[in-house]
Amino acid sequence: MSDNRFIKKMITSFKQDQGVLEYYHKYGWKTFARDLIHDLVGSFLFAMGVVYFADHAPFVPGGITGMAMIIHHFTEENLPGLGIGAIINCINIPIALFCFLFLGRVFFFKSVKSLIISNIFIDFLIPHLGFYPQAQTNPLLTALFGGALYGIGLALIYIPGSSTGGSDFVIMSIRKLRPHLSIGTISILVDGSVILLGGLVFKGDGSYNIDAVLYGILFTFVSTTMIDKLMYGSGSRRMLQVVSDKAQDISKQIMQEINRGATLLDVKGAYTGQTHQMLMVVCSKVEITHARRIINSVDPKAIVLLSTVDEAYGKGFLDPDSN
Repeated sequence: MSDNRFIKKMITSFKQDQGVLEYYHKYGWKTFARDLIHDLVGSFLFAMGVVYFADHAPFVPGGITGMAMIIHHFTEENLPGLGIGAIINCINIPIALFCFLFLGRVFFFKSVKSLIISNIFIDFLIPHLGFYPQAQTNPLLTALFGGALYGIGLALIYIPGSSTGGSDFVIMSIRKLRPHLSIGTISILVDGSVILLGGLVFKGDGSYNIDAVLYGILFTFVSTTMIDKLMYGSGSRRMLQVVSDKAQDISKQIMQEINRGATLLDVKGAYTGQTHQMLMVVCSKVEITHARRIINSVDPKAIVLLSTVDEAYGKGFLDPDSN
């Protein structure tokens, strides 16, 4: 696709995109309040990971945050008033302008809101709490606990469909093009270059500090693991596939007792050539135990396959239009 066609496609998509007021009118202003709570709690934890732990450690996390920390490392003495949050804002401007058309109005509005709140925490609130005193001497604990807070905070911001700008815009853009990739996986790919740069900034005895890279990788691994666990764990479900000659009876009992819909499929055994029915039903983690008891009571000989579904959309599950 040529550049002109790509730009025209983005503009057309933007014109058809849902407006911010239309979005909150559709889902109610309680959604805005929920988003704001996510921003406040998530930004506090995110800023704790950055300022209290990582800022005084001999390594940097990835992404725009890590780049801002590197710049802050060199400008702290000459420009003491220039905080990490302010540097993040300066880097974000061109990225935000590029991604505005691509990601849509609602995501852009939510991200700017989250960005402003998180940077207020980074520059004005969390610094008053001081910093982890063993950040320099115990980078392992710094990477573990800082990465955990950093990841939990970002996950809380991501869940309602927002971001903290910077590399998050790039990550969300890539995920829109490649939805099969998890946010954690994309983050590792995008953040790697900044972590490698940290080995040059925080030089050890030699010309390159490999420890800074390893701790940066550990910090990012912990944070991305927390992001994936919280994001996909919050919407994950269990899927039962049951092959049984009494699939109809099982489905009726599941619908009556658990109030879950089910799908019946005709299947054929490859070895025997006999026709059976397969029941497919998606349940929550709480409901799965009850469903298994029903299956066992109706047909103890049923073949049961249990798998995890990262997210489930539709009636009784997540709204496909609500992030």
